[in-house]
Amino acid sequence: MSSVADLFPPLGLTIEAGPLVLRGISDDVLAELCDLAVGGIHDPAVMPFSVPWTDAPPEQLARNTAAYHWRARAEFRPDAWGLHLAVFHDGQLVGTQAFETSDYLVTRTGETGSWLGRQFHGRGIGTAMRQVVCAFAFDHLGAAAVTSGAFLDNPASLAVSRKLGYRPNGIRRLKRREGELALNQALLLEPQDLVRGPHPLRVSGLAALREAIGLDAA
Repeated sequence: MSSVADLFPPLGLTIEAGPLVLRGISDDVLAELCDLAVGGIHDPAVMPFSVPWTDAPPEQLARNTAAYHWRARAEFRPDAWGLHLAVFHDGQLVGTQAFETSDYLVTRTGETGSWLGRQFHGRGIGTAMRQVVCAFAFDHLGAAAVTSGAFLDNPASLAVSRKLGYRPNGIRRLKRREGELALNQALLLEPQDLVRGPHPLRVSGLAALREAIGLDAA
């Protein structure tokens, strides 16, 4: 009998690096993740995301979070996919780390995105989990470049990018909240520039993922 991971290989992916574990977001983890989002991700007075998805009442935010991940599963295909991973630190769920791309077999480029529960900020976890996903993309998916971005009024995110070796790649003028213009620093990271973390990656479930995104033949 097929398992859910057989039907959707990202659910079978696990990446371990020291105290961090990144793995596919199964529905049991998704429920806990929704609670974590409702508990707070950032100061409500600021908005670090280009899509202001956290501006929602608690019940709606929980439903929206679940629906986003269900939709990402349904729309996953080799020419446009998002790898959305739950992040655990010392066994505790702390947030999510994503790598999203389109036409990957041609571009070999993807964009990182992440969030942490507010109580886990300031502990170096955000830096470590981005190091892990970038190293995974370069070493195991053959990425040629990884992009990211942060608003100019989000110095913490920009500091993480500098620490990891990203370089500036232009300024984008984006709508943030309704009627609000915000300047977003685009960032580019290439394999030789990545400042790696201290822990080697241990990966399981890779073969099925590579086949699902078209890197390897069935």
